[in-house]
Amino acid sequence: MTSTETASAPTADETGTVDLLIYSDDVDTRRAVIEGVGRRAAKGLPRIRWTEAATHAGVLQKVAEHDFAILVLDGEAAKVGGMAVSRQLKNEVYNCPPILILTGRPQDAWLATWAEADAIVPAPLDPIELQEAVARLLRGRVAK
Repeated sequence: MTSTETASAPTADETGTVDLLIYSDDVDTRRAVIEGVGRRAAKGLPRIRWTEAATHAGVLQKVAEHDFAILVLDGEAAKVGGMAVSRQLKNEVYNCPPILILTGRPQDAWLATWAEADAIVPAPLDPIELQEAVARLLRGRVAK
């Protein structure tokens, strides 16, 4: 994938909705994130519309075609993990959206830092921690 340009930072659209992408090869992980974060990460923030990707190629295609407010990547995804995808996107996508990486364990935080993650949530996934991480990233993103 060559360098992909994205428009300026996405803000809430007319309906007060932002788009987030969740990448995991595991449908249960995708469901846990979507249900854990909910329709709105925190009071005062826009509603969330989720797009799911189950493959590395799917993530690259969706990111090239759409402006997402946040990318949530599963660091434990098979074949190409979220950390490798994060590193690739941060190096190849102009104005890359903030990235939240789901790590397999707290000790993997150093690797997520290498992948240039903007936030990290370790397993087991805690819905409150997920909501707070997404809310923090959204507050910084929609305020621009």
